[in-house]
Amino acid sequence: MSKTSSPKTTPSPRAWQRMLSGRRLDLLDPSPLDIEIDDIALGLSREVRWNGQSIGEWGYTIAEHSLLVEEIVGLLKPDVKTEIRLAALLHDAPEYVIGDLITPFKYAIGPGYKDLENRLMAAIHLRFGLPANLSDSVNKLIKRADRMAAYLEATQLAGFNDKEASKIFGKPRAMPNIRITGVSPQKAREDFLKRFQELS
Repeated sequence: MSKTSSPKTTPSPRAWQRMLSGRRLDLLDPSPLDIEIDDIALGLSREVRWNGQSIGEWGYTIAEHSLLVEEIVGLLKPDVKTEIRLAALLHDAPEYVIGDLITPFKYAIGPGYKDLENRLMAAIHLRFGLPANLSDSVNKLIKRADRMAAYLEATQLAGFNDKEASKIFGKPRAMPNIRITGVSPQKAREDFLKRFQELS
């Protein structure tokens, strides 16, 4: 009597990331319960902007960029609600697990990247008491601050001249008087956590 072998099943690839907090974050179906601010702060303080192509002893981190965007939101709209400033601080939070891809690479990857980023962002917002999806007006305010931050970073840290940065990012109408420089990952993490505690 011959034995028939059952077809081998290939296990599904692992889609979760283990965090130092002990959480396992499912990247395809993220739960707000698996998101911790310490994990976000650690990841963002070790991930650099501009693919590391910036001047200074330290790379300019996503944590520092997040603080800059939140500061600019406050300059643009001084009476803005605290929860909107918190949303600004967390605007790039998904990058603590998916990294900071430069915009041209995001376009090359296609819509799958944006879908993953949006699912993570919704879970992060819910974890910290924000709406899963922000209003168009809030998104526009944060995006405006984000583009202003990119202009400042490009011209002060990433070697862009004013003309080139203006063409790519648009020169801000009211330029904030902010000087930026990279700091150590440890300081970036501490500053990010301190501001998060102040806003939450």
